[in-house]
Amino acid sequence: MNNYTFEYPYLLLLLLPIIWCLYKCKEYLQQKYFVHLELLPVSKRVKNLDFLLIILLFTLLLFTLASPIVIDKLNPLNRFGKDIVVAIDASGSMNASGFDQENELSEGKRLSRFALTKMIAREFILKRVNDNVGVVIYGDFAFIASPITYEKEIVSDMLEYVTQGMAGQNTAIGDAIAMSVRAFRYSQATSKILILLSDGEHNSGALSPKDALALAKEAGVKIYTISIGEADSALMQKIAQESGGVFYNAKNAKELEGVYSAIDTLESSKIDSKEYKLKKYFYQSFLITGLLILLILLYRELKK
Repeated sequence: MNNYTFEYPYLLLLLLPIIWCLYKCKEYLQQKYFVHLELLPVSKRVKNLDFLLIILLFTLLLFTLASPIVIDKLNPLNRFGKDIVVAIDASGSMNASGFDQENELSEGKRLSRFALTKMIAREFILKRVNDNVGVVIYGDFAFIASPITYEKEIVSDMLEYVTQGMAGQNTAIGDAIAMSVRAFRYSQATSKILILLSDGEHNSGALSPKDALALAKEAGVKIYTISIGEADSALMQKIAQESGGVFYNAKNAKELEGVYSAIDTLESSKIDSKEYKLKKYFYQSFLITGLLILLILLYRELKK
């Protein structure tokens, strides 16, 4: 998606005063230099055409000075937003059902916590128009299912093929945080957000939540934790608080959707420090057209 704009749009404000001046000064100048206008063999239609060409000329010159540009909004260097990693618990307990009350996504079917979590996460990811998103799946261990990218459709489609239990049956919260921090390795965003969802207690993995939290703090990663089912709410709350994030407790799928909506209101940051790195200038077309109109006006003046 391209965004058409101007580098100096305030110059366009001069257009109306210039048109007003040309209109008001036109007859005064004619009367000064041509006292007997009725003797000139110039029709009213011709004079009006010249006047319109002059207005068009000034308009094109102002557009040239305002420097029209095209910015490719799909390029991550040209967007404002956050880098977000969604870490989803895929342990055995996520296979439990009874989490889908009052939820439209289930369409009357009794779905597992994992299935509903995926559906809600996919919906959240697709709404991240200006953000880069990655996904980490964890159980006995953690792995990066999708690196941080602006291709949200691909990330969403990938989640469709992730299955519960593919990372083991236990809950390695420490490894999930550490792997998510690793996903931010090449991130240039000011805001690095980890959304950590769990329905159990930390009972597996090579790294403790305490050590993993230290890594997240060092990398400037803010962790928003979501506790569902029988999760260790005290641990999740501590992780969120010490990293500068927020702790949420979702009792059902509807509340989980509300959590993602709350996270959606996070303050955006610029992904890259250089403003609009990739610009395409097209002032040349306005300038060339203006010069052609100027030549036409000069030619018409010489013919009089």
